[in-house]
Amino acid sequence: MKYFAFILALAPLFAYATVPAQFSQNDIRYKTSFGECPTKSSGELAILVMKEFERTRSLKEVKEKILTEKWDEKYFVSEYQIGYNPVARTVRMNFVCPEALVRVQVYRENGKEHYAAVMVSTGKLFDPSYEMLLKAEKKLKADLPSLAISVRDLEGDVHVNFTRFATHLDASLRQKISEIIINDNKELSIVFSLGGRTTSVFLGKDLWETKLEKLTKIISYVEKSQKYPSTINLTNAKKVVVKF
Repeated sequence: MKYFAFILALAPLFAYATVPAQFSQNDIRYKTSFGECPTKSSGELAILVMKEFERTRSLKEVKEKILTEKWDEKYFVSEYQIGYNPVARTVRMNFVCPEALVRVQVYRENGKEHYAAVMVSTGKLFDPSYEMLLKAEKKLKADLPSLAISVRDLEGDVHVNFTRFATHLDASLRQKISEIIINDNKELSIVFSLGGRTTSVFLGKDLWETKLEKLTKIISYVEKSQKYPSTINLTNAKKVVVKF
């Protein structure tokens, strides 16, 4: 209720938590830069930072508050810089948000869905609302592909290796993906929609980044030739098997 009350109190200045690039409050100037972050969530974070600085006049306490309350995670920020110039009486806030990679369906070993999330370029899992915010502000123009992965594989090498693989996926290629699966044997499979047909790609357990280079060339070729295969098998990094 306290949070709701303070948002209402600020409503005349910041309607819907839309914070301008520059504004003043109680003789302090604030400058914000949100980059590719959702304006709504970053605006809400900027208001929290402003209120905490107004209360304490201490950047150290503001940053401690961010850490203890986990504001960066709650408002989808991967990096932030907050500085104060006492001569100009100006606070600068710079927020950076990670790229949304895939929509994740996490399942237990019995096959039942456990929870949904959005995997981002840092490897972290964000609340699904992150995708909705990006779409609402047209910072994400296409649906994210879906990844099915077990709770067990969210820890260790599988998670790390897939994050690296996904960050190297070209955006145009990612938009052609319907579904991604990492099975119980830690094997990666991707279902593409190419030319109105479904193409299944098998990448095996390892060397996913290396195989991605080959896969990108293969898909570029089949799109030019307009001959779309039913399967592309890259399980063996030294051998490509394509079936039509």
